[in-house]
Amino acid sequence: MSSGAFPFVPGEHPILPVMLGDAKVSQEMASRLFDHGIYAVSFSYPVVPREKARIRLQMSAAHEQHHLDQALDAFAKVGRQMKIIPA
Repeated sequence: MSSGAFPFVPGEHPILPVMLGDAKVSQEMASRLFDHGIYAVSFSYPVVPREKARIRLQMSAAHEQHHLDQALDAFAKVGRQMKIIPA
């Protein structure tokens, strides 16, 4: 999921934090992703430092390629709708 459009924290682990910075943006994005069938959890202060809000996704060996494709598609749609990534 490292398409370059979103700031993912690099590494090889099942938890994928997507760094968004703003708490309201993080909460709104998580809500919109849920509307697209993607369960993403928003974390903001006091759980993480101020201005370090993020969405956390968790990968699983049970995910199949179509699940990943659905998540990427949802991120692209929501990211464009919210003007986080260019249209």
